[in-house]
Amino acid sequence: MALVSADTRISELLSELHRLIKQTQEERSRSEHNLLNIQKTHERMQTENKISPYYRTKLRGLYTTAKADAEAECGILRKALDKIAEIKSLLEERRIAAKIAGLYNDSDPPRKTMRRGVLMTLLQQSAMTLPLWIGKPGESPPPLCGAIPASSDYVAKPGDKVAARVKAVDGDEQWILAEVVSYSHAANKYEVDDIDEEGKERHTLSRRRIIPLPQWKANPETDPQALFTKDQLVLALYPQTTCFYRALIHAPPQRPQDDYSVLFEDTSYADGYSPPLNVAQRYVVACKETKKK
Repeated sequence: MALVSADTRISELLSELHRLIKQTQEERSRSEHNLLNIQKTHERMQTENKISPYYRTKLRGLYTTAKADAEAECGILRKALDKIAEIKSLLEERRIAAKIAGLYNDSDPPRKTMRRGVLMTLLQQSAMTLPLWIGKPGESPPPLCGAIPASSDYVAKPGDKVAARVKAVDGDEQWILAEVVSYSHAANKYEVDDIDEEGKERHTLSRRRIIPLPQWKANPETDPQALFTKDQLVLALYPQTTCFYRALIHAPPQRPQDDYSVLFEDTSYADGYSPPLNVAQRYVVACKETKKK
């Protein structure tokens, strides 16, 4: 029943999103006329080589209108982003409900039967579709945006992806990519599934063995303080694996769509670090261990 109601709500949200996108296009078309007037006014001023009181007053009015138009379009876009976030949340809730009920359709098979190449593609898609934090002027990025850690009382929800420190078969400990199954407030422990072995490997771990992954990408152009800096020690997901390893930031992202460039600790190289490798913001978290192994 919950799956049906989620489908209905998603359908409604998609209709609302379509309406908002059309509204954005209409708003943009309407504002283009005013922007063209601003351009033509500047061209006339350059031709006459003077700024008369008339032009000054006219431009002030045109720019006031342009600012109001931009704010109106921004408001519509924010509403559209909220709809997209709600759709993604409902899709995730539906996936978790299906997982609990044991209902998997052909497009979403149990992870334990998933080919590794398919899993790697899904992880890459998850990184690419991580929403970019777009705050209002003067608004600071929230916890779990880029390098900003979760608050001390934060509890990850079922379905959230985390870095989890588990014991490997050989007894060594390693950080793996995992999905939260549940959290016990009484025991103060998480149950998580290894993302690579869902249904086979379930771990019960204390909070200190869990690091929530970022829920938003930080924009380097507007919020560089929300990114890890060069030479900072982190845990990063090694490309084409589901394990996190210690690394140094070689270069932070320069644009919103860019990845981190990191140097993984690797004793097979003379300086102890691998050549630079790209890792998405989604899979780079603060390293709790400062001592080099």
